[in-house]
This record gives sequence, structure tokens and C-alpha cells, in this order.
Amino acid sequence: MTDKNQAVWITGASSGIGKALAIEFSKNGLYVLGTARRIELLNTIKKELGEFGNNFEPHLLDVSDNEAVFQFYKNISVNLQIDCLINNAGITSFKTAFDNSIEEIQKIIEVNLLGSIYAIKSVLPDMIMRKSGTIINILSAVTQKIFTSSSAYSASKVGLHAYTKVLREEVRDKNIRVINISPGATATSIWHSGTLEKYSERMISTEKIANLIYRLYEENSNLVSEEVVIRPIKGDL
Repeated sequence: MTDKNQAVWITGASSGIGKALAIEFSKNGLYVLGTARRIELLNTIKKELGEFGNNFEPHLLDVSDNEAVFQFYKNISVNLQIDCLINNAGITSFKTAFDNSIEEIQKIIEVNLLGSIYAIKSVLPDMIMRKSGTIINILSAVTQKIFTSSSAYSASKVGLHAYTKVLREEVRDKNIRVINISPGATATSIWHSGTLEKYSERMISTEKIANLIYRLYEENSNLVSEEVVIRPIKGDL
């Protein structure tokens, strides 16, 4: 039986790694709150889960809206305890620093960096009070290596990486795990169709990443994998 008193909150759960995580965690008996800006895709996931659909609860949420994030957490925390937050929501533009507009840069930072911080700030007080919880951040190989045409995206992910490394040190004595996942090229719709067509077989599958993250989450000991870098076996594109 699923314990609905505890839940996993996955942001950006409508597609890509987020969708794979929602399916993986739901099928393993966790009660999952999936949030995204595209509610119709979340509802489709619930249907695709079939017999596991009752483990998945879709919610419309734009993580770049801090008031909406805190109100969402206030509403759901009445009946549910968020045992794990997975910050997955993210956008990019694949443009040079020169070509990126201020509006594009601002939106990337708002979603990827600030949106994750808003979610962390919403769950953190209760995790600290309970002295338990897991925060998993889906970062990127840009935290390890420079990729051109990704300056705004890199700034958002490297910024979140730094923020969460400091956070980890501040909550060690509260028994809160902070796990950073930095995947390399993954077969998702974030890539241009031509790139996917050319390299999809070489890229990492979202299902494999989700399975690995679930295994890291379910580790029930004083061991924690704090920084995990995942790359295609043939290396970066």
C-alpha cells in the first residue's frame, strides 16, 4: 500500500527526465506529486501509469512564480509530508551569449535557478523540523565542462550547483540529504529534432537516469551519493 502521508514532489514532471522520474517513483509505490506548466501532459502520464495511476497526482505550477510555489506547498502540506523534492524543471535556448535576449536569459534564470530555490525554501522548514528529507537537483554536465551556446543555461545550473553545495553543509546536522545529479547528453525534447535524430542512440535514456536516481533515493543507510555525474559511455557530444 502507498503511504499517502509521505510524498515525492517532482517539478517539471510533464516530459523528459521529469516524466521518467514520475513513472519510476510511482511504479515503485511512492506517492508522487508531479508539477509542470502543461497540465494536459501530466494528466496523460496519470493515464499511462494504468494500475499505478493512483500513485500520481498532477498539479499545474510554474516554479518561476514564487508566490504560486509557496501557496502550492502550503496547500499540499496540509495532508501530505514531502519526504523528497526533486528539482527537475528547466529550460534552455542553445544561443550564444551575444544572441540571447535579456528576456530569454531572465526566464532561464527564473525557472532553472530561482524556481528550484523557491521549491527548496518551501519544503526546507518542515524538513528541518522533522530532521529528515531528501532534496535531489537535476543539474547538467555544464557544471563540469564548458559548452558553447549555453551561457545562460550554464549560469543557471552552475548557480544552483553552488547554492545546493552550501545548503548541504548547512543541513548536515538535520539529517537532510542533498543529492546533485549532473547528466550529460540525454535523449529529451530539449534538443533540436535534428540533433536527436543524429545522436539519440548515443545519448542517455531518461528511463536509465530515473532508475539510477530512484536507487540513490532508496538507499537506507548513513551513506549518501552527494555529487553524481552521468555521461554517455562514448563521452559528450
